[in-house]
Amino acid sequence: MLRFAISGGHFVILACFLATLPWSVSCLAQNTTGTNTGTNTGTNTNTVTNTNTNVGTNTVTNIFNQAAGVIVDASGVVVMKSSSDPHGILFRQRMANARANLAPELAKPSPLRKISLRRLEEAVAAELASGKSLTDEILCLAGLTRLKYIFLYPEQGEVVIAGPAEGYVLDPLGRPIGMQSGRAVLELQDLVVAMRAFPPQGKRTEVVSVSIDPTPEGLARSEQFLKYAQRNAGPNDGGRIAEGLRQAIGLQDVTLKGVPPQTHFAQVLVEADYRMKLIGIGLESTPVRMQSYVDRASPRSSASNGLQRWYFVPSYEAIRVSDDGLAVRMEGNGVKLVNADEVVLPDGKRASAKSVDKASRAFVKDFTDKYNAIADRAPVYGQLRNLIDMLVAAAYMQQHDFYGQADWKAMTLGSEQVLSVEQHATPKQVETAVNVVAKGSRLMFPSGGGIRIQPGDALANSNVIADDSGEVERERKDDVQFSQLPPSQWWWD
Repeated sequence: MLRFAISGGHFVILACFLATLPWSVSCLAQNTTGTNTGTNTGTNTNTVTNTNTNVGTNTVTNIFNQAAGVIVDASGVVVMKSSSDPHGILFRQRMANARANLAPELAKPSPLRKISLRRLEEAVAAELASGKSLTDEILCLAGLTRLKYIFLYPEQGEVVIAGPAEGYVLDPLGRPIGMQSGRAVLELQDLVVAMRAFPPQGKRTEVVSVSIDPTPEGLARSEQFLKYAQRNAGPNDGGRIAEGLRQAIGLQDVTLKGVPPQTHFAQVLVEADYRMKLIGIGLESTPVRMQSYVDRASPRSSASNGLQRWYFVPSYEAIRVSDDGLAVRMEGNGVKLVNADEVVLPDGKRASAKSVDKASRAFVKDFTDKYNAIADRAPVYGQLRNLIDMLVAAAYMQQHDFYGQADWKAMTLGSEQVLSVEQHATPKQVETAVNVVAKGSRLMFPSGGGIRIQPGDALANSNVIADDSGEVERERKDDVQFSQLPPSQWWWD
């Protein structure tokens, strides 16, 4: 925290800055090719500045209740946009159209829908060979909303993923969500990226991460601005400080590792990181009752000149495996939010050894405890959880050579030349967002963190447990005979 007392008043300003901006791309719109370099035609809330000069209160702009997304312009700058449907008329129309067009068996909710990856690949190859666009059913993976199981059938040469599923519809910004639950639906383009990170043959991806950081020049300018503001600012200058700081920091850099940056997978990582930080600094409210970091922070208890860094990381209660290793169930939420001192780097060191204040610990715990409820109402967090599930599943498949045991090389899903998913503009920079509220007697800057996914950690021996009850194995055996399935059928309940 950077402590900053201003003159001429009985309180000072609490300011926070970050930058990562959200966007979404529908799986129902992935039949097109090329790169999106359009301009923002929605409501532009790119300059996110909030001021509050009422001591003891924190009124923020609620952008969560509007559907938020972004586009990436031709220079790689992420620009925010929103879509408003205050009475839900347009969404109800979409829901009615989806119900009318979805096949009854696809629209029916299922506690466990199973997808043969080999048969899915064959269906994709057939569509591509015929010159057709991939169907929504394929692009949205038959409405799967979680990936909970991985099954191997070596004699039949089949690798199957499974989880709950339901009919799907597009939300106001084009994200596919479940008709019943509102949960984010798994997408083919993301599954492909996860599988390519852990291919049948080749090196595994150690870390998938995103980070949004101010430039050294921006930080230097912000320090100069704050020195000026400390000498000249008064208690009514919150808005001027916020805007001045935003301009001083300028554009921040986006760094993505482990996955191609021009993919939907990468876009979800950036959006989830950004919006979590907006919630933390009080610029976006959650659909569930919880306090932001700003609500909890006390300038007196905050460490001087220390940045609060928050990270999303994988979190499973267990990876339960059958005795023969052919059936796997991933148990738990899949995601948690942690402080930097809880993030372990590949070399075994912590991302930060600095002390973390109580407000930060309370914020990340509350966010984690309520993650499922938040994800049910804010699809981007469901999408993030799905990405982590897919990465861990792909890592397990590679680690235990499911490909070799099934004699399956995944030539279509594994080839960018055959099935292209790297079609999106690469996010390079984002605008800085600043929140200024009156609180305490110092200016504080919580900022930083990101998303850090190390699938191998989830599969560590300490996290893998035996299926003593045989429940997971029974789910694998309680299955349709592959020989009885029509050749073109790739999913079933």
